[in-house]
Amino acid sequence: NKGELATLIVRPRGWHMEEKHILIDGEVASGSLVDAGLYLFHNIKRTLSHGTGPYFYLPKLENHMEARLWDEIFAFAEQELGVTPGTIKATVLLETILAAFEIEEILYELREHMAGINAGRWDYMFSAIKKFRHEPEFLWPDRAQVTMTAPMMRAYTELMVQTCHKRGAHAIGGMAAFIPNRRDAEVTRVALAKVKEDKEREAQDGFDGSWVAHPDLVQVCTDVFSKVFEEGKVNQIHRLREDVQVTPEMMLDFKIPGGKITEPGLRNNISVGIQYISAWLKGTGAVAIFNLMEDAATAEIARSQVWQWIQHSEGKLDDGRQITLEMVQTMIPEELAKIREAYGKAYDEEKMNQATDLFTSLVSGDNFEEFLTIRAYDQLD
Repeated sequence: NKGELATLIVRPRGWHMEEKHILIDGEVASGSLVDAGLYLFHNIKRTLSHGTGPYFYLPKLENHMEARLWDEIFAFAEQELGVTPGTIKATVLLETILAAFEIEEILYELREHMAGINAGRWDYMFSAIKKFRHEPEFLWPDRAQVTMTAPMMRAYTELMVQTCHKRGAHAIGGMAAFIPNRRDAEVTRVALAKVKEDKEREAQDGFDGSWVAHPDLVQVCTDVFSKVFEEGKVNQIHRLREDVQVTPEMMLDFKIPGGKITEPGLRNNISVGIQYISAWLKGTGAVAIFNLMEDAATAEIARSQVWQWIQHSEGKLDDGRQITLEMVQTMIPEELAKIREAYGKAYDEEKMNQATDLFTSLVSGDNFEEFLTIRAYDQLD
């Protein structure tokens, strides 16, 4: 029954990733093109025959030129595979700070294939840290303190909703990382409350839908949005949000009122970073850690913050201690001991050591690695 099936939306790898197992004319292939090309070749006719279609989420776009490239790829594929132009549809993940200044242009470049834009909040935070990593005034406090109510995050999402609706595109809310635990009623209660609060804010802001990190959260999200949709409507595209006035200065306002760098926050970054890299090396891209769904973006934020705090004299804990590489190197084995105890027999010595070495390398050097997944990919068997 088609009505009971979820609609598959494929997320190809970002432009920075390669596919080392496929060579084209002796050159390593683009991970983006391999993923999109193979999916379209094998599935475009099948999806159409089932009353659906070839749908994509496009990650990591930095500017409208990358959107144009995707549009050209889709147009080429449609011609080669003999389907109607505009058959392929895509939702762009707005998850880099540079792309947030080109929303209009991105919508225009993909206009024949555009379904909407999704607020990729975690990668957006990572992108912001990465782009302004050398500027001490752009130093953020603990990752947990940078919420969607922070000034720059509000500016980014409100501008996104306004621009999407102005151009008739869907604006999709970001991932709430809280996940229920079917073995722990209290964890589930907190998760449901947090997600409900997050989705209510998005719905009131004019979003047309949202992401959740777990099947048990779908109903929570659906209920919230159903209440704000006008009768007979399944989106809020008619809400143009003409009240929104976002300036470039607002987009770059990194201030977090009352924000502090704490020892628990530093330790959390170390622990989450290592645990995630270990899972990634074993083939798992999304991992439940401390009752939150963590993906590469949160690991990127974690290691980037540690690197940035070490690099700047302003990187101090709230008790006044300077964050140094030596401090981090002391904490790493302490956090590993906690991980070992928590994992028990599931602790993978080889992968955890590999992940620890990679994390240490990423936070130690003067040069900042653009993506941890590039380094991690080189270590895959």
